[in-house]
Formats: sequence, structure tokens, C-alpha cells
Amino acid sequence: MEIRLDGKTAIITGASRGIGEATARLLHASGANVMLISRKSEVLEGVAKSLGERASYFVANVGDSESARNAIETTLDKFGSIDILINNAATNPYFGSIMEIDESRAIKTVQVNQIGTLVWTQAAYSSYMKENGGSVVNVASVGGLSVEWGIGFYNVTKAAVIRLTEQMAGEMGPKVRVNAVAPGLIKTKFAKALWESNEDIVASKLPLRRIGEPDDVAKVIVFLASEAAGWITGSTVVVDGGAMVVPSGGIT
Repeated sequence: MEIRLDGKTAIITGASRGIGEATARLLHASGANVMLISRKSEVLEGVAKSLGERASYFVANVGDSESARNAIETTLDKFGSIDILINNAATNPYFGSIMEIDESRAIKTVQVNQIGTLVWTQAAYSSYMKENGGSVVNVASVGGLSVEWGIGFYNVTKAAVIRLTEQMAGEMGPKVRVNAVAPGLIKTKFAKALWESNEDIVASKLPLRRIGEPDDVAKVIVFLASEAAGWITGSTVVVDGGAMVVPSGGIT
């Protein structure tokens, strides 16, 4: 099945690399106009130029509501619509026990991962989607569905994203669909410390025997954003190579 999004406009936060960049490229290849959002202007400009026509960028702090409103206004001025919003940007400034995280880093994680998802959706909804409809896809994490040491507080904010997705879907229908993806370990710079030194060992413990690539997640995001998923809302799709269904005795 080929998904076409000709004439649609998509905003992707955290679009300068990883899952966000892969999603932007696939949306663009499917015919959509894309507005790339990140804090890194030079990288964003490079991605936009490599895509060519129907691609633009806006430098913004995702956790800031004013930046969200300005980006939404700029997108409407340039492309005339906001049909798709991909809330992908995230941060994780702390690794360790949740009992030892300092308040400033806890607040920063909530501001970007949780509040950012809220304010960008609010801005897109009030400015365009409330009257015209649309699709929102939030990038959560399998960590939001489990308990693990080290990135526990990050996972708490991703659990909040999953709950936000459900609440938004309930409130924003029938014109707007809201779904989420929950990636497992993906080969991105963001997750580099978790896979680079022992990729083969980590992969061997998964049913599909490989670590995910950004495109693996991007394909699911584009599906959820499209009319192919027109009767799906409030759902979270796990994209983890089977990590959450490994038998208790491990893979043999």
C-alpha cells in the first residue's frame, strides 16, 4: 500500500536528526509539505535544503509555548494548512536513580517531553485543526510502559505522553485523530550510549535479532498520520522489534 499525502502539510519537532529527520523525509517523499522544527538552525537548514521544494524550517525551543505559536503561524503563512503534527522532540539530561535527580533537570525533562507535546498540539488545534481537522502523532517510548533503572524519569514523562495521547484523542475527535508510537531501542545519536558498544549482544536478545532504525519508526508514524489509519485514534503502537514480548527465560 502506497501512502500519499499530496497537498497536506506536516510539522515535525526534533526534525534535525534521528526519528524526526527520518519521518520528515518520508512525509516529504509521500507528497507532504514539511516544516522542520529544532533548536539547531544549521542542521535544520541542511535537511531542508536536501529535501528541496515543499520543505522549510523554523528554529524553536519545543518546550516554549510562544515558540510553538510562532512556528504554527509561520507554517500557516507559508503552506496554508497544518494537517499533521508530529511531536517528536525530547530530552533526557539525567541518567541515574529517580531518587537522586535534581529539580532543575526534572523540570527540563517535563517541560520538553510532556509540556512540549501539550503546547504544540494546543497551538495546532486552536489555529487550524479545530475547524479543519488533522492528525497528531506523539513519539513516546516503550519506557513509558515499563520500569527500568537509569532513565526512569525520562520514562515517567513518556508515560505521560501516552496518557496525553489518550486524553487528547477523547477530547479532539471527531475532526482530529491523536495517536502515539512507542519506540524501543533505535540506532540514533540520542540512544547511542545504549547500543553502540554492544550492538550484536543487544540485537541477539530481540525476537527480530536487530536494533531498530529510524525508518522503522518513521513508517509507522506516517501510517498513523495518514487516512490509511482513519479509524484509529487514542492508540499507542509499540515499535520495538519484540523487546516487550521476550519470554521470561530469554531468547534461545
